[in-house]
Amino acid sequence: MAGPDPSPSPTVFLANSGLVAGAPIAGKIIRGESGEEDTTQHRSSIPFAISLNLLSDSWNFQPDRFLPFLTENTDFTVIGVIGGPGAGKSTIMNELYAFDSSSADMLPPFVIQSIEDRAMARHCSNGIEPRISAERVILLDTQPVFSASVLVEMMEPDGSSTISVMSGEGESLSAQLAHEVMAIQLAVFLASTCHILLVVSEGVHDDELWHLMSTADLLKNEISDPSLLSSSLSQSSSSELEKDSKVSEREYMATPVFVHTKLRDQELTPKNILLLRKALMQYFKTSSFVRKTTGNHSNEQVSSSMVHNGDMDSNVLNLFSIPFKGKEENPRAQSYISALRKIGDQILSVKRPSFMRPVSEREWLKSSAKIWEQVRNSSKISEYCRSLQDSGMY
Repeated sequence: MAGPDPSPSPTVFLANSGLVAGAPIAGKIIRGESGEEDTTQHRSSIPFAISLNLLSDSWNFQPDRFLPFLTENTDFTVIGVIGGPGAGKSTIMNELYAFDSSSADMLPPFVIQSIEDRAMARHCSNGIEPRISAERVILLDTQPVFSASVLVEMMEPDGSSTISVMSGEGESLSAQLAHEVMAIQLAVFLASTCHILLVVSEGVHDDELWHLMSTADLLKNEISDPSLLSSSLSQSSSSELEKDSKVSEREYMATPVFVHTKLRDQELTPKNILLLRKALMQYFKTSSFVRKTTGNHSNEQVSSSMVHNGDMDSNVLNLFSIPFKGKEENPRAQSYISALRKIGDQILSVKRPSFMRPVSEREWLKSSAKIWEQVRNSSKISEYCRSLQDSGMY
């Protein structure tokens, strides 16, 4: 994906201003139109930043606000995350962003659920919240799936959904069914547009995310490779496209990284982590997520921070575990901080797939808007939705 970057890359450090009105922009450097670096003193004078949410309240894709922060650079990485409420998605994304949490005057790029939020069962992330780091890593934080607070917000008094999640659906879906479909759409979209997709579960017994990703794997095969939807590609001849499609007929799929958080000491033993990894491999053994790798991982050691490949032939799935934090003065908190810092480097070193063609950051965003339309118009997701509706479950 390497390529020239003709223009300076703007370093973007943003707080979630949609939730924190009047907050200073978090980070170290901001480049203005003049190209001059802004200082901490200048940052404190900025009243608030715009919300960059890629999804509107009506569940439509809105790329325009984020587009100015992207360049024609083709050497970038997209990392998305999906998970339940309070599982630690935003915490991990802040770590990947290299946010320094010791800076008391800086807000994190992704808002962390507070004790009050947790007590009131409130979620902090809505839709798809994008940020881009100085290293040109595009991070996509998403609203929690299987979230009671999200469900309540989208429910009409009669139980129907306030959001039309499927394009062209004549009748209104129940809020519960729409909530289920939203999770599937987010999973399919992220698997179709990201290089790495973090699937974050709380504890070792939470397999709802595994089921969600298995469903997404079954329903995404009609979604295009995003690099084939870029504006530059549209100028190619039809004969060239036909030739390329014969050369590579594979379906694009992000590399999944399964992260289990808040594990207790007894759950972090090498034996239990190995059992969890084997269960993961067994669950996804027939899925597109199990891919071949040319690397030799036979010497990989089973540890509490990373387990992958080992004795499972050349198939590879990535599994990370993060211990329960506990109170700050508890020794366990140090192992939590250590694991969290280590996981950032490990995730960024995960082998990732390439799009069929090189695309720039801006082309990727424009293609992602088209991917989202494909997801909302997907006949497979629509059929699955009707099957759930006919089953009487919703």
